[in-house]
Parts: sequence; structure tokens; C-alpha cells
Amino acid sequence: MRIVTLVARILLGLIFFVFGLNGFLQFVPVPPGLPANVVAFTSLLMSTHYIYLTAGVQVLCGALLLIGRYVPLALVALAAMIVNILTFHITMMPQTLVPMPLLVVILWFLVAWPLRANFAGILAAKT
Repeated sequence: MRIVTLVARILLGLIFFVFGLNGFLQFVPVPPGLPANVVAFTSLLMSTHYIYLTAGVQVLCGALLLIGRYVPLALVALAAMIVNILTFHITMMPQTLVPMPLLVVILWFLVAWPLRANFAGILAAKT
């Protein structure tokens, strides 16, 4: 199980590091024929520079996962990112929900499950 968790952590880190860098460098080409709502949404993210914040969080958390430091912190931050990614794909492009967004969710759970004791304080009803 430790090897599965390690591989999942590295893959998750690579995915977020590379796609986070793409938010800054735009090296992955935009697929042709995107729906109008997706074009409008991404144009808004780019014009307001909001994409730089989200891409920066992705790069930072991806790097933390790759080097194996502050992994619980990276997982908490990426959980919010993953919820937004799933929301985007479910509402705007449901045909692209498989494979990448679901793969990311599975990888996140594979990394988070062995560390679940670290999240006990976050999930406590009272301090």
C-alpha cells in the first residue's frame, strides 16, 4: 500500500504541477470547438488574472506533493481545487468528466486515506 500511495502522490503532484504551470505558460494547446460557455468562463478567468492565483496554488501544491513535504496541507488546498474542477466539468463539459477529473479524485483519495489521522482536527465539531 505504501508504494501505491507513493505513486499516487507523485502522479497527483505531476498533474497539478504541470497543469498549474500551463496556467502561466499556456503550453497545452486549447482544443478546438469548445462550447461558448467554456470560452466565456476561461476568458473571464484570464482577463481578471484569477487564473494566476489558481495556477499558483496548483504549482505550489503539486511541488509539495512531489517533494513530500507538507502533504496534508497540499491535500487540503487541492481538495478545494478538485471540487472546482469537478464542478466545472459536471456543469460545463460533462463529456470530459472521464478520465482526468475522476482520475484526480481517485489519486487524491489514495494519497489522503493513509493520512486521514492528520485531518482529525479539521473535521472536529468542537475544538
